Amino acid sequence: MAVTATKEIRRAARIILVGAPGVGKGTQAERLMMRFPQLSAVSSGDLLRNAVRNKTQLGKSVKRISDFQSRCAWLSSGPGLEAESHMKVGSLVPDEMILRLILSELKAKSWVPPQSSVSDPSPALPSSSPSASFILDGFPRTSLQALRLDSLIPVNLVVSLITPVNIILSRIADRWVHAASGRVYNTGFNKPRFEGKDDLTGEPLTKREDDNEETWRARLKKFNETSDPLLDHYDKKGILWKVEGNSSDEISPKLFGEFERRFC
Repeated sequence: MAVTATKEIRRAARIILVGAPGVGKGTQAERLMMRFPQLSAVSSGDLLRNAVRNKTQLGKSVKRISDFQSRCAWLSSGPGLEAESHMKVGSLVPDEMILRLILSELKAKSWVPPQSSVSDPSPALPSSSPSASFILDGFPRTSLQALRLDSLIPVNLVVSLITPVNIILSRIADRWVHAASGRVYNTGFNKPRFEGKDDLTGEPLTKREDDNEETWRARLKKFNETSDPLLDHYDKKGILWKVEGNSSDEISPKLFGEFERRFC
């Protein structure tokens, strides 16, 4: 689906996309930002990695946690086996630290008052400017994290993306990637120009290690355990909106319409 026309946001949007692994959260986030140029992404994962790379005080704390996690993985891997050194950054990072990183980013963009703190008794007063609109990616994942986020900054839309399990499994089976760039292809709807080759480099495409049904079902089970209470939390706050479709192209127009109704 080509996103051509753009729309102007008239009030600040602070949104979260929630969906099972493989549902297309990344695709919808990209399309939203193309459709609504004032919208940007705030990724907790990117903030963690940048903090480590830039050796900030928070970054040094994250690095110590990440190093400890990698050592534990190495010790549990057994002799002669390579440890999972590239584990997900953030899985052991305390919520307080992630909240501080998010708040620091929002303050750097002047989207919340500079004196805002995670220890404040009430949420920060966010900017009402349309340019202060963002999609928060990677956090929260649980209802407890959502409660902590509520105390930091008010979110005003949570989108639950729903696609049938059999459709997602088909997508995963048909998905191929160019490892060096991260470009993703799908033999069902986004084929490379030449079978098994990256469009830009001509290099071979590969399968992700976790692109199999067993791994996905394990991830889905974990997702359902945490997402049900998370969605219930936002439903009670009156900011949850659900959208269902068999493809990203089917979901995007519905998402654009709802977004325009609320923020344009």
